[in-house]
Amino acid sequence: MGLHQETGGAILRCRGVVRTFRGAARETAAVRGVDLDVARGEWVAIMGPSGCGKSSLLHLLGGLDIPDAGAVELDGQDLSRLSETQRARLRRRQLGYVFQFFNLVHDLTVAENIELPMLLAGASKAAASARRGELLAAMSLAEVASSMPAQLSGGQQQRVAIARALANDPKVVLADEPTGNLDTEAARQVLTLLRAQHARGQTIVMVTHDPRVAAAADRVLMMEDGRFTGRDLATHTLTELVPAEPS
Repeated sequence: MGLHQETGGAILRCRGVVRTFRGAARETAAVRGVDLDVARGEWVAIMGPSGCGKSSLLHLLGGLDIPDAGAVELDGQDLSRLSETQRARLRRRQLGYVFQFFNLVHDLTVAENIELPMLLAGASKAAASARRGELLAAMSLAEVASSMPAQLSGGQQQRVAIARALANDPKVVLADEPTGNLDTEAARQVLTLLRAQHARGQTIVMVTHDPRVAAAADRVLMMEDGRFTGRDLATHTLTELVPAEPS
């Protein structure tokens, strides 16, 4: 697997980011003037109540949406200045996404799901196949490589989603409630995988409602009403809620 061992400096940065959704009856301010720096190799968890703007912010950080005001930069590149096609190309090559509900392509096998982002980014079939083999082994998925997603457990599907997110060796992995749809044991397995990737230097920004999951991060930011509250949590205050690692 590729490594991101270089540390220091912000790989992801936003300044004064605002996003408002306008409906027929009213406007909803989802993100209200957020500033954020994420260092290379850092794991940041964002917590807060439902509807506070966590997922909206994550979409902005990944270029899935653009702000009404302010700027989001990935490695110094302002995403708002890119066309939709350019943002899509950047997402394929430099960002990895892990979602709560997996978002796998159900008529592709596990192996094909993992290869897909590499092929879309222009990798050769041989290179995609080699990288797929590395990821299947790392995620303990080799035995189900030819299975369809519907044949897998929720935990297995999320491991496939993580492998797919890592396929192009992204600069940043964005994870939206990656354990929110899993039972306790599957969530533990997914968290162990994320820890392993972080230890290898992967930058991660994760939205979660679970303090046991947030405690694995380097930094935990609290969000309410579209803003960071300033009442950020030290991860050591959450560690007692995290199950001990197996010996």
